[in-house]
Amino acid sequence: MSLTPSAHFPVTERLRQMRALMQREGIDALLVPSADPHLSEYLPEHWQVRQWLSGFHGSVATLIVTAEFAGLWADSRYWEQAQVELAGSGIELVKLLAGQPGPLDWLGTQVRPGATVAVDGAVMAIAAARQLQEKLQRIGAALRTDTDLFAQVWSDRPALPVQPVYAHLPPYAVRERSEKLKTLREQIQSQGAHWHLLATLDDIAWLFDLRGSDVPYNPVFVAFALIGEHSATLFTALSRIDSTLRDSLAQAGIQVREYGEIASALAAVPAGEKLLFDPARVTVGIIESLGTGVTLVEALNPTTLSKSRKTAKEAQHIRHAMEQDGAALCEFFAWLEGAWGNQRVTELTIDEQLTAARARRPNFVSLSFSTIAAFNANGAMPHYRATETAHAVIEGDGLLLIDSGGQYLGGTTDITRMVPVGTPTADQRADCTRVLKGMIALSRTTFPKGIMSPLLDAIARAPIWADQVDYGHGTGHGVGYFMNVHEGPQVIAYQAPTTPQTAMQPGMITSIEPGTYRPGQWGVRIENLVLTGEAGQSAFGQFLNFETLTLCPIDTRCIDVPQLSAAERQWLNDYHAEVARRVAPLLIGASLQWLHERTQPI
Repeated sequence: MSLTPSAHFPVTERLRQMRALMQREGIDALLVPSADPHLSEYLPEHWQVRQWLSGFHGSVATLIVTAEFAGLWADSRYWEQAQVELAGSGIELVKLLAGQPGPLDWLGTQVRPGATVAVDGAVMAIAAARQLQEKLQRIGAALRTDTDLFAQVWSDRPALPVQPVYAHLPPYAVRERSEKLKTLREQIQSQGAHWHLLATLDDIAWLFDLRGSDVPYNPVFVAFALIGEHSATLFTALSRIDSTLRDSLAQAGIQVREYGEIASALAAVPAGEKLLFDPARVTVGIIESLGTGVTLVEALNPTTLSKSRKTAKEAQHIRHAMEQDGAALCEFFAWLEGAWGNQRVTELTIDEQLTAARARRPNFVSLSFSTIAAFNANGAMPHYRATETAHAVIEGDGLLLIDSGGQYLGGTTDITRMVPVGTPTADQRADCTRVLKGMIALSRTTFPKGIMSPLLDAIARAPIWADQVDYGHGTGHGVGYFMNVHEGPQVIAYQAPTTPQTAMQPGMITSIEPGTYRPGQWGVRIENLVLTGEAGQSAFGQFLNFETLTLCPIDTRCIDVPQLSAAERQWLNDYHAEVARRVAPLLIGASLQWLHERTQPI
């Protein structure tokens, strides 16, 4: 029986051949997470195995395959998309809901005693593997992590990426590599460790002031790093680093070795020494390379917190990037209003024109994620993406949701705005108003330094909950500095655990993006990025607040202005005055006129 399907084979054929291989290997259930050996959000094509086998293109989901069942677990952001893409595949959509079994829980109750569950250990986080192992042991089932079945069935699987790696240079790179390494070694020592293993690509790129293009939107490259008391080694394809960059790294005490040599380097860590690593950010496959006698020290990667706290110089570069991004958005929105009635505008047109406007701005590198342009019912899918075969024409009446962002040498942007098309209904304006009230509520908040970020979520939701409305995603995520648009450790989501590492600290950049989604009708989301700063000291301790970084008008034609309080109207007027002050000098003509019209006081 052939086990080499080509990319054009339907999902049902791929499933059939995978099941045949599972039977030959004595595997009863196959777990396929959306992951790579670096547990990245966006995956290089080589590791997009869940997408290849299931046909589902959402960025996050987990697939389980048995002889009689195939199920894909996805959260509410992807339900509508999954229902469409899984139709006819034989794969069932299993909706992730609070209190309902997730994929690991399902395996822990549904497989029979004596069964073997397999997952590629190279892409399974240690923390998750431990959870699954515990669940399977309770029922007498076994976990196998030593095989990659896709290596046998995906005949035209893409190779590992080898695009060039380049330096992030001054003035935008404001922290010296040597200083960051010195600080990291102090943090390693404070944990009582001798070594530190890094597998997360944004931590590695930040630590070494390097950038790449191995995955869409995130300027990172596939690599590992091993930091010792007197050494620092970067593991990536040598062909991608030129001699000049290699010399520059060597001057900072950084050695470069081939990507695959990380296993032998870990095996060479002396017995009796201690290795620091994050079990949620390192996979089973890589840690198993360690030799015997090495003590494991488990903690959050120190670079995760260091990276999240932007310096004053970085913050200033980010402000400039926001001004340029705001100018690009004004040019785009001026074009859009001029296009109504004069040409055919689709969701794809929105993406093309907005990307072109950003590309004209200085220091623009790429988009920071795939643009979401979603009209009416498409906006009810939070992670909707228009395609050549499925997209809407922007015409008639309703709401257009545009969520987009850019990567600049001096910062990363992420913004969502609502655009009225024709005449929005009273219900649509009510949803936009309620969401805006939630965003303003959190934007204006003063809070204790060190508060766990998930606890801030209810502040944004309170005006929305007041009308018994809610949304399924978190309210905010951390944002990098010319780095990943999603980064930790902070996350504003009541569903997230309130662990110590989620504490809010000065210098963090976070999104505020409440929403409302009405399946089959429309969706609303309004989003700004904010910088956490010092608010002052009182008898009750230190307090923090937010500086709004994003600079683009919020279209008041979508808003039921009388429903805003006096304080909310003042916040919006002050925000629009600041947008006009800082963005107007970068504009001329129609885009400047559009800015003036959209920033008038209400």
